[in-house]
Amino acid sequence: MTVLPPADSALGKLMATLPRPGRIEWIGLRPARGVAMREVDEALAETGKGLAGDRYQGGSGKRGITLIQAEHLPAIAALAGLDAVAPATLRRNVVVSGLPLIALKGRRFRLSSALLEITEPCDPCSLMEAALGPGGYNAMRGHGGWCARIVEGGALRRGDALVVAGDAAA
Repeated sequence: MTVLPPADSALGKLMATLPRPGRIEWIGLRPARGVAMREVDEALAETGKGLAGDRYQGGSGKRGITLIQAEHLPAIAALAGLDAVAPATLRRNVVVSGLPLIALKGRRFRLSSALLEITEPCDPCSLMEAALGPGGYNAMRGHGGWCARIVEGGALRRGDALVVAGDAAA
């Protein structure tokens, strides 16, 4: 559980100040292990489960959905010595832009109509070495995104907003 500083403290005020809402840029589902990600325009987030049609749908809910920042894709590509990295290569469900995901740690947020909370970093796995080439695993370290629990389900659509909800994560 992440403990935030008091909302009225100087640090609490800084941590609550975000430049703008985020936006869903890309959505992907992977129905089974070893299968390529399938890009979709929308997906259904199911409370306590995951995204309908994704391999993690029936799990503990701790990894109900994985998110990565669009702004980190060029950094990963540069660190891996590539011109660009396609979102599907990184095997995260949702690419968002415009909002630093780390600022959502300890807070609930709306991704389209779904209510989510960050559970843990989505660290890279050894498969990134093959996907990105030698050094791919290390290129993703610190840029792998976040896992989140789906508190309230809803439809996610490309272009929809990501905004902070009023209550802190439990």
